[in-house]
Amino acid sequence: MTSNFLLRAARRTFIAGAAALLVSAAAVPSFMTPTFAADGPASVADLAEGLLGAVVNISTSQTVKGTEGPGAVPMPQLPEGSPFQDFFDDFFKNRGGDKDNGGQKVQSLGSGFVIDAEQGIVVTNNHVIADADDIEVNFSDGITLKATLVGTDTKTDVAVLKVDPKGHKLTAVKFGDSTKMRVGDWVMAIGNPFGLGGTVTVGIVSARNRDINSGPYDDFIQTDAAINRGNSGGPLFNSAGEVIGINTAIISPSGGSIGIGFSIPSQLASGVVDQLRQFGETRRGWLGVRIQPVTDDIAESLGMATAKGALVAGVIKGGPVDNGTIQAGDVIIKFDGKDIHEMRDLPRVVAESPVGKAVDVLIVRKGVEQTVKVTLGRLEDGEKLASGEDGSNTDQDKGDKAPAVSTASVLGMTVGELNDETRKKFSIAADVSGVVITDVTKDSAAAERGIQPGEVITEIAQESVATPKDVMDRIGALKEQGRKNALLMLASKTGELRFVTIRMD
Repeated sequence: MTSNFLLRAARRTFIAGAAALLVSAAAVPSFMTPTFAADGPASVADLAEGLLGAVVNISTSQTVKGTEGPGAVPMPQLPEGSPFQDFFDDFFKNRGGDKDNGGQKVQSLGSGFVIDAEQGIVVTNNHVIADADDIEVNFSDGITLKATLVGTDTKTDVAVLKVDPKGHKLTAVKFGDSTKMRVGDWVMAIGNPFGLGGTVTVGIVSARNRDINSGPYDDFIQTDAAINRGNSGGPLFNSAGEVIGINTAIISPSGGSIGIGFSIPSQLASGVVDQLRQFGETRRGWLGVRIQPVTDDIAESLGMATAKGALVAGVIKGGPVDNGTIQAGDVIIKFDGKDIHEMRDLPRVVAESPVGKAVDVLIVRKGVEQTVKVTLGRLEDGEKLASGEDGSNTDQDKGDKAPAVSTASVLGMTVGELNDETRKKFSIAADVSGVVITDVTKDSAAAERGIQPGEVITEIAQESVATPKDVMDRIGALKEQGRKNALLMLASKTGELRFVTIRMD
C-alpha cells in the first residue's frame, strides 16, 4: 500500500533515558472463551491474566552517527544557577553522543512474546530490532534480561531472540492455527503501545488474506482490536489463548488506532520462526519462474473459462524448471495439491514448501490441463542466480549481411525482421528471437498496453513467430476462430518476457 497512513505498528523511539511502563501479571495460565451474557460480552479477565506473563516489552538502543553536523539541534543553554539545570542535564544526557564518534544514543520500544520457556526463545518483528546495538527483554514482573539475535526475515518482518532462562521462570504461549479463524471471531492483542507495557485490547477478525503491499508474502489478518505504535511484534490471541498473529502494521492518519490493524498469520510466521531457530536464516522453496496475473483478456486468449492461476512469463536459467518441465506461457493453477486462485498465491505456497521436495504442479498449456513433477530449489540461492543473469549483448550475430528488412502493420504496430541491423538499432541481445516491433501508433490498442518499439514478439497465442508474415498469419487465424484478443509474449531488449493481450476488433 502506498498510502502514507500505513505505519508499522511501530516501535516508539525515545531519547536515552526513557523506559517502558510495566504492570504485574499472574503466572498461571487460565483460558476462557468470550461469550455474550444477557447484559453484554462476558469478561475476558481470566484469559488476559493467563497470557500477560508471556508477553514482553522489547527495548533496543542504537547509536546514530553524525548528529553533531549541520542541522543538529543544539543543547539549550540555561542561566547559571537555574533551577531547571538538573532537569535539562538528565534529559539531554548522552543526546549529543560520544564526542569521539559523534553519535547519538537512541532507544526504541516494541513488543514480543515467549514461545519456548526452557530455551528462552522470544518472537518479535524484524523492524523492532533492526540496526539495534543492544536488545533487552522486559518482563511483566519487572525483570529485564539481555537478548541475543537468533535470526531475522525481512520478507515477513519476523525476528527471533534468545534470553538466558536460568534464574528466571518464563511463561510461554504457543502458536495456534490461523487458517481456522473466521471473520467475526474474537481476538485479543497484548503489547506495549506508546511505552505502556502490558496493555490488553479486544476486538474481532475484521478480514483475512489482506495484501497491503509490504512484502512478497502478504496475507495479513485484519483486526479492529486497538493496535498502536509500540504494539509491533506483540501477539494476537484467539479465544483459546493461542497466538494466531503477530501485530505488525496499522493504517492511521493520526498515528493512533482507528480500528484497522494487521497481523502476520501464524500459519506463515510459525514456519519462519522454526527455520530461524534451526538455521539462523530462512530456507524457502523456489520454482524458478517469473509470473504475472491471469487477466480476463489473457484467460480468454488461452481458452480458459475463468481467470485464475499464475501465468509463467519466463523461466530463470539454471533454475529448477529450466529443463522444460514448465514453460513460458503455462498457467499454474494448482501447486502440491493447493489451488492457485491468483498470482500472489503461488510465491507464498512455494516458499512454504521444503527445499528439495518433489511436488506435482497442475498447469494449463495451450488450453490443455496437465500435471508435471518439479523438484524445488532454494529461494535464497535462486535470488543470487536471478540477479546474476546476464542479458547484455556482447556478441553480435556473425555472417553475411541480412537482406533488406520486410515489415508489416498489425494491431497498431509496425513489425520487422530481427537481424543484425535491427539488433544494433534497438540494442537487442543476441539470444532474443522473434519479430521486432519498430513502431507503435499513438492511441492504438498496442499503445494502450504499453508496448514500446524495440520489444520483440516471440509468440502469439502460444505459437512461435519468426517473420512479419508469421505475425499476420497468426492474427488472421485468431480472427477466424472468433477470438476477440490476441495473446502476445514479448521479450525486452535483454530478453525478459511478459505477456500482453491486444484487442483485435
